[in-house]
Amino acid sequence: MFLELEPIFNTPGGCLPFRYPLTGFDGLLPLAAPPLISGQARNRAGIVTLEGQAELRMEALCDRCAAPFAYEARVSFEHTLVLSRNSDENDDLVLLGGPRWSPDGLVWEDIVLSLPPKLLCRPGCKGLCPRCGKNLNEGPCPCQPEADPRLAALQNLLSDI
Repeated sequence: MFLELEPIFNTPGGCLPFRYPLTGFDGLLPLAAPPLISGQARNRAGIVTLEGQAELRMEALCDRCAAPFAYEARVSFEHTLVLSRNSDENDDLVLLGGPRWSPDGLVWEDIVLSLPPKLLCRPGCKGLCPRCGKNLNEGPCPCQPEADPRLAALQNLLSDI
């Protein structure tokens, strides 16, 4: 989606609300539906800010137990928009190529950077048994814990008793 920002840059106090589904990034994440983006571009004393949120829902697999689950998140974002910069020292400013601009790439980057490094079905997920592969969230597995090979000599002493 493109935002016509020229009236916002030229009008102190001007505001441009937006709400749309973010498309064009299909297949990059297992999204159940396109993320819903909502927010506004606002001119406050000559400084134009883009602020809003993205609501997303993914059909993911748990990184510990491989169980499918629905991951939902609300990602907030805020950026300062400029049409030109005096220097390249400030990376916090988003330099626009013109007054007609699409925030899609910037918002997509915010979404991806907000994802946790590991997607878990629940905070206390116990994962899978490394020996038999049983999901430990469903109960204990029948496997006996392996003895530490460094303590094998001590185990032999206990078996002689």
